[in-house]
Amino acid sequence: MKEGTAQKVSNALLSGAAGFASFVFSLIAFLYITSFNEQVIASIVAGAFCLLVSYIASERPNSESARALSALGERLLAVEQGDLTSPTPKIVRDSMPKLATAVDSLFAEVRASIENAHALGMYDPVTSLPNRLHFRAEADKMLASRAQDALAAMLFVDLDRFKNVNDSLGHARGDQLLIMVANRLRVVVTAEIGEGAGPRPLLARLAGDEFTIFFPTMEAAADAERVARRIALAISEPFELHGHSIDIGASVGVALAPEHGSTIESLMRAADIAMYRAKNSGGGRYCLFSEELAEEHQRKIDTEAALSEAVQRGEFVLALQPQLSFATGEVSGAEALLRWNHPREGMRLPNSFIPVAEQTGIIAELGDWVIAEVASMLAEWQSQGIERRLAFNVSPRQLDRADFFQRLRTTLSDAGVPLSLVELEFTESAAMECSQHVLDEIAALRREGASIAIDDFGTGYSNLARLRTMPLDRVKLDPSLIKDIESSEQARVVVQAVVQLIKGVGAEIVAEAVETAAQADILRAMGCETVQGFVFAHPMFEEEYLNWTQNAERGSRSVA
Repeated sequence: MKEGTAQKVSNALLSGAAGFASFVFSLIAFLYITSFNEQVIASIVAGAFCLLVSYIASERPNSESARALSALGERLLAVEQGDLTSPTPKIVRDSMPKLATAVDSLFAEVRASIENAHALGMYDPVTSLPNRLHFRAEADKMLASRAQDALAAMLFVDLDRFKNVNDSLGHARGDQLLIMVANRLRVVVTAEIGEGAGPRPLLARLAGDEFTIFFPTMEAAADAERVARRIALAISEPFELHGHSIDIGASVGVALAPEHGSTIESLMRAADIAMYRAKNSGGGRYCLFSEELAEEHQRKIDTEAALSEAVQRGEFVLALQPQLSFATGEVSGAEALLRWNHPREGMRLPNSFIPVAEQTGIIAELGDWVIAEVASMLAEWQSQGIERRLAFNVSPRQLDRADFFQRLRTTLSDAGVPLSLVELEFTESAAMECSQHVLDEIAALRREGASIAIDDFGTGYSNLARLRTMPLDRVKLDPSLIKDIESSEQARVVVQAVVQLIKGVGAEIVAEAVETAAQADILRAMGCETVQGFVFAHPMFEEEYLNWTQNAERGSRSVA
């Protein structure tokens, strides 16, 4: 019989017994007691007896339920102390079995949900490797438990060209590639463990295409470098992904404890800095952290912090380097070169801050300042009757801004400067990789009178079809091409081939960073039209430049 039905039958029998007893007691009292006072007393006694029996009949089940509910409440309150495993009290199971079963099932589901949430919070869902949180917690324990003078190694792995996979094949294929990378890393780590009984290295995926491996014991720094080299080689092997052969690489940074840090945070920072050096060196390689890298990184941080306020403080100036025609010897124009007049370090050249400005995006603000300064300078020259072309560099970051070309036109127009007086220089890589929309905007500027040049030609990978169709006036040879032309026949052959290629697309050739008269003579013989370099003039500030050009014109300077 079910518990609820049994309870009802028990209550009914008890209540019936109480009623029958009351009836018998009352009957006897009225049959044998004749006095009125005795009848009243008997009636009161009989009524009280009936009430007592009825109360007992009703209170019996209520008191048992109350005790069960009280016990259940205490069990639920125990959750505050983290008790999710104890079963429901016996009194609840005896008096309310259905409720007890439901409560036990609820706690089981809660425990399962917590375990699942813990797994999701501690492991990467794509590769099933520990995530950043898990890695930090476990690596901290492993580092703390090692012997004081024992060597440990942190390896930071960042994939090269992974973004291209996501862009071309989609994020689903990118996730599959990450799983394959994780498996190769597991193979390398397992091979390093071998038959040893020491603590197992900790492999994790931090985020995106970043992985890290912590070796709590390492015999020597050379062993850590060997592992890093094996990782770089393992990831450099092509991946077969749904009919596609995927070639990526890995840049690996290595940091050692205690030499490079005594905490997981400091080791990860050091390994990250070393990884970026490996990536900036071309990728597909490893780099061991050093104090030199630390100092370089700190200089970068200091430069980044100072750059953000340098424009507002007016610390930038333009230096102008003349460009001369090989045919006439006349000044055909000049290139505006950015200089940073640092309040403590003095005049800083572009290569000491432009890369940082590019990485941080400050280059866009610097570019706006350069355009405004060029416009102001050309407007002043016009008022003095001087009309000479001025070239300036355009950063790829500036081209990413949708309003760049409109802002350029507005700045020059407001200053009253025609586009025919400016030349825009784009790096070879930017020119080859920009979108068709950007090319159309560049072509429109050229139609309106602006000159277009490719700077540092020979340092990238030119698309010859793009070079042939690009709106172009001049190509500037990179200094690395011409520095050995005096002493190397091979260098001269390469430069001659490049010159013929540029002439084939109808562009003028500018040789920059020419330092000797011998170099100038060779370049002129090869067909270069314009020269720029120390052999004729160093970069100079505006007043000196104007004086120099006036003297050059009066003296009819010739390089022919």
